[in-house]
Amino acid sequence: MSTQLTQQSIGHRITELRKLKGLSQEELAKSLNISRSSLTQIELGNRSVDVLELQKLALTLKFSLDDFMSDDFTAFKELDNNAIVKSKKSKERISTPKLNVDKFKNILLYILSQCAGKPNVGETVLYKLLYFSDFNYYELYEEHFTGATYRKLPYGPVPQNIDSVINQMIYEGQLKRVKTDFHSYPQTRYLPLLKADLTQLKASEKEVMDRVIEHMSDWSATAISNYSHKDMPWVASKEGEVIDYELAFYRDTPYSVRNYTEDTEEQ
Repeated sequence: MSTQLTQQSIGHRITELRKLKGLSQEELAKSLNISRSSLTQIELGNRSVDVLELQKLALTLKFSLDDFMSDDFTAFKELDNNAIVKSKKSKERISTPKLNVDKFKNILLYILSQCAGKPNVGETVLYKLLYFSDFNYYELYEEHFTGATYRKLPYGPVPQNIDSVINQMIYEGQLKRVKTDFHSYPQTRYLPLLKADLTQLKASEKEVMDRVIEHMSDWSATAISNYSHKDMPWVASKEGEVIDYELAFYRDTPYSVRNYTEDTEEQ
């Protein structure tokens, strides 16, 4: 393509058009006959688009190549109001997680069975271990793990409704809550009173959790919170809003857990 546009600019324009058209990355990738990870790399500006792919994009997203390559391109010009409304509805449908309470309880029990004895593992560290397990699994397998919803709160991503789940587990004798001090700071800890039912977990799910636990369970609350605040899903979200799992595909090193280079080479 003879153009002065950077790969990043092209990727950004494709992303805008895809979202306004109401298509998921998976749907658009199928129409182009490429993998979803390849499309992710295009949208990030890490992979170029050849002429044939650009023609397919123009047909699928219904834009003019001349307008697309112009300096004053605006995605909103390419679509009517009906398409914009459709996009909003489609986005809500595509990646809305749904909490699996029984599975969530077993995941809590498993994580705590592996690291509850460590003095640094209070609520803050536990919540971040859950967050990275959820988002790492979604990036790797494009499926929800616990189905928990996370919001961007001042001290980091926190799974919603976790207090009610934990209170229920305490009432049922599955967990014990302990108040302690750690380095002169008050700390809330949880001790598992039952073993996790591993039959509810896939081998791939346990593997993702084990990697997160091995990597981060020794970190202090401050260290793991600071680390989570530089993860793309957190950075790209507004204060107080739900963190979109789709943002996991926009991660960069060292947060990304998927080898996109290999995915691209397969095409």
